[in-house]
Amino acid sequence: MKPIMLQGHERSITHIKYNREGDLLFSSSKDSKANVWFSLNGERLGTFNGHQGAIWCLDVDWTSTKFLTASGDMSVKLWDLEYGSIIATISCKSPGRTCGFSYSGNQAAYSNDSSMGQTCEVTIIDVRNADSNLSTSDPILRIPISSSKVTSMLWANLDNNIITGHENGMICIFDLRTGKELNSVKDHSSTINDMQLSKDGTMFVTASKDTSAKLFDSESLVCLKTYKTEKPVNSASISPILEHVVLGGGQDAMEVTTTSTQAGKFDSRFYHLIYEEEFARVKGHFGPINSLSFHPDGHSYATGGEDGFIRLQSFDQSYFDYMFD
Repeated sequence: MKPIMLQGHERSITHIKYNREGDLLFSSSKDSKANVWFSLNGERLGTFNGHQGAIWCLDVDWTSTKFLTASGDMSVKLWDLEYGSIIATISCKSPGRTCGFSYSGNQAAYSNDSSMGQTCEVTIIDVRNADSNLSTSDPILRIPISSSKVTSMLWANLDNNIITGHENGMICIFDLRTGKELNSVKDHSSTINDMQLSKDGTMFVTASKDTSAKLFDSESLVCLKTYKTEKPVNSASISPILEHVVLGGGQDAMEVTTTSTQAGKFDSRFYHLIYEEEFARVKGHFGPINSLSFHPDGHSYATGGEDGFIRLQSFDQSYFDYMFD
């Protein structure tokens, strides 16, 4: 289980994501570049140059033809994946925080921060025949978020709902046909750093600064399971083939220098989805893990850390043979 180390960013990784087939891995970082890699051997396929600030979030549509990035330079960019060229740049009034394509790939959503006197908004755009006019055309829907700002976002229930995770730990679900909030829960007590759906979309896992990750039902927002750690959780992902959840985190980047690597808890931790028990740890990064993701075939996973490295870790046969007692 020797990992492949990917070195292509000068600053810390903010988000990593596989495409639907899992042959490509996308990464974004605070150095204002997004990269795409072959996940099989870690070879870099290309770089998306164009942003002026840290890229906080990225997403790729299911056909792997379009690519979306939200950046701190107060813009969201839609890219042509094949050529690495910019299709459209959408200006925001404050830094872009989250973005994502819908299940069909016909629509995309992005949110901006509630800073610089602006309120946080979730904006839905049509990207079917996207061209440079997208930056000036009106969006399909704007949902103003009056409470705490959105820090992570998911499309759910095909293209009908959007689930948002907020800075104060709230999770809300919106109906896009009416633009109204359907439900909200507050099971976390601090910022929700990341949310990822299960393979079939019926559940999603959240990672929060309150040192826990939780499993929710994606329709009713009922909290099903809780995975507890001692340090803030930055990212969590559900295995597509086994009942496993992997958590990554560590203490805040600014506090890292005051502790030893051992105390930092920079390991990936594997928990059983049902029993909520930790059964494995994988060391590696010398800084907190900011983002992680299971490969769509469940045979490997990738982590991106504050140290600027991405590690592709393949599982040994013993991982698949392991039976939970």
